[in-house]
Amino acid sequence: MSRYCLDTSAYSMLRRGEAQVTELIDRAEWIGMPAVTLGELYAGFAQGRKRPQNEETLASFLEHPVVTVLPVEESVAKIFGELTAELRRAGTPVPLNDAWIAAQTVRAGATVLTFDRHFQLIPRVAAMILT
Repeated sequence: MSRYCLDTSAYSMLRRGEAQVTELIDRAEWIGMPAVTLGELYAGFAQGRKRPQNEETLASFLEHPVVTVLPVEESVAKIFGELTAELRRAGTPVPLNDAWIAAQTVRAGATVLTFDRHFQLIPRVAAMILT
């Protein structure tokens, strides 16, 4: 079963029509959209000139039956705490929002789709680094 969570870079490249992302998403049986990814997207939309169009496109994407918005709940917070502690001990910190996205991905039992290589440093997270 193809279960993917999207980070911000993957969603952005999907919207740009990047073939590799589009093919994976089109064939996915389940897509998790972490609430943290949504926050990053809404922050970007608020700073841009196409806010209404971007928000409408995102809302349409979120309505697709295979897409599930993933909340930040206590179990995710616990995984986040464990992951960030492991990263600090290893001397490999990553951006905190990406650690939250990783925690949501682990909780969902999915693979994160991303263009950010530092996801491969995060213990326990399955990451598909796209190029």
